[in-house]
Amino acid sequence: MKRICVIDGQGGGIGCTVIKKLREVLGETIEIIALGTNAIATAQMLKARANRGATGENAIVQTAPQMDIIIGPIGIVLAHAMMGEVTPRIAEAISASPAHKILLPISQERVNIAGAPNLPLPHLIDDMIANHLARLL
Repeated sequence: MKRICVIDGQGGGIGCTVIKKLREVLGETIEIIALGTNAIATAQMLKARANRGATGENAIVQTAPQMDIIIGPIGIVLAHAMMGEVTPRIAEAISASPAHKILLPISQERVNIAGAPNLPLPHLIDDMIANHLARLL
């Protein structure tokens, strides 16, 4: 069974939406680990039916290398992103993880991704599942 890690911060809205869609499409065929940069984000992702969850820098640093796939907004690999919630250790651990990373081009940072479609979150998630995640499962 593939272990998919969904990482989010602030209110956990992106991670929550991703997990709900993953459960809708893939059901219980995958294990979803919710990692939040704060307790609110983790709680929201657990409510969306993640199998397990943990919060904070150390949880992310220790868990990221053990995952098959990591999903989250682009900010999870940018030090000091998400209003400072993504520490340099978090960004480094995610970037260095051997897991395949699927990053959604959603950013509140001063980062633009050339060529990325300007789509609403539900469409980005549908595209992620159909065109990126499907080939990894």
